[in-house]
Amino acid sequence: MTKIIIEALDKTRQRGIINKGWDGLGNLAETKKSVYLLDNCPHDWQFPRCKAVVYHGGAGTTAAGLRAACPTTIVPFFGDQPFWGERVHARGVGRAPIPVDEFTLGRLVDAINYMLKPEVKRNAEELADAMKHEDGVAGAVAAFYKHYHPQTPDFETNHQPAAVPRLGFSFLGCFGLSRSKSTTSR
Repeated sequence: MTKIIIEALDKTRQRGIINKGWDGLGNLAETKKSVYLLDNCPHDWQFPRCKAVVYHGGAGTTAAGLRAACPTTIVPFFGDQPFWGERVHARGVGRAPIPVDEFTLGRLVDAINYMLKPEVKRNAEELADAMKHEDGVAGAVAAFYKHYHPQTPDFETNHQPAAVPRLGFSFLGCFGLSRSKSTTSR
């Protein structure tokens, strides 16, 4: 992956910062003037200094990149990362996500060239501005109450909390588990 990143930066005549992270990314036999290897740095400091960003697509990293008005390409490998990659693409601030097992030189070069387009930068700036004016806490509370249907449990006969299935959400169900009789009859 490091070799592909360096070749893509060379082909697009861009400089790059590689955050080495935990997976061995950034192991170079020889240093390059156009590539800086970074051990760790807060994204909210680093990203505003970048033209564009390519990363795994976790929610926090994606938020930091978009707040910094950076055109973004996401290379997802698990969890919610494909979702955020699709959202970035749908908003016009980056190419479609590149799944880690489909990460190629051609796809990365294409993504870098796309992110460098002025209209993609404008889209990223508009999205960053909208995010500055968004009240995320109020939005989350409104979304919660939109789907919340309060129930009053009968504590005399049933010591169970209000039924979660009515919300259409089961925390344990998200992980393929179900409550057993022994865990619900405490």
